[in-house]
Amino acid sequence: MTQRGRATRATGRPRGGQASRGGPAPRGGDASRAPRGDLAGRRERLRAVIEPVVGAAGYDLEDLSVSRAGRRHVVRVIVDADGGINLDAVADVSRAVSAALDAAEEAGGDIVAGEYQLEVSSPGVDRPLTLPRHWRRNVGRLVRVTVRGDGDPAGPDRQVTGRVVAADDERVSLETDAGRADRAYADLGPGRVQVEFSRLAELDEADELDESEDFDDDDDDVEDEER
Repeated sequence: MTQRGRATRATGRPRGGQASRGGPAPRGGDASRAPRGDLAGRRERLRAVIEPVVGAAGYDLEDLSVSRAGRRHVVRVIVDADGGINLDAVADVSRAVSAALDAAEEAGGDIVAGEYQLEVSSPGVDRPLTLPRHWRRNVGRLVRVTVRGDGDPAGPDRQVTGRVVAADDERVSLETDAGRADRAYADLGPGRVQVEFSRLAELDEADELDESEDFDDDDDDVEDEER
């Protein structure tokens, strides 16, 4: 089962070194003495290294941020794909990104000053829907979104809650209490997925049923062997 928003891998890495065990140890300098630099510029340099790696693995780079946490930087990478991304895929992407950052720094690039921790994860349900692929990947979910002008450029904005029925590169179809309506992305603000507890309970029951069926199949195999 795909786990959306819960797949995370964190790797503590010293600058230009190998993955550390039991916590990162600085090599080649103290990050606290390194110049802070421009975080926005550093983020762009990181993106230039990371985005091609994520794309080559078949995923989309949804977000990239870099921040200071004491003596080191924290590099957070969020990736996604149609159908979601699981823990194994996150681990693979983390290793590939880590290797690419090491290679870039060994080649003389000032990518991350001092120690850094790499965190790769999938988007959580609280991530805003801003691009067509975000809406497409949430077909079937209940969302809340601001409709700008409601068809009239001079009209007031209003909040709409509806289920995503379909989505393509130009527009999304929402099923609301008033019926189904197609909305161009230009007329919508960022969408927010609404947590449906009854729907979560149904998914949990389905998972339990699948597990029980797998268990029954195993019992049948044992009985066949005993015969």
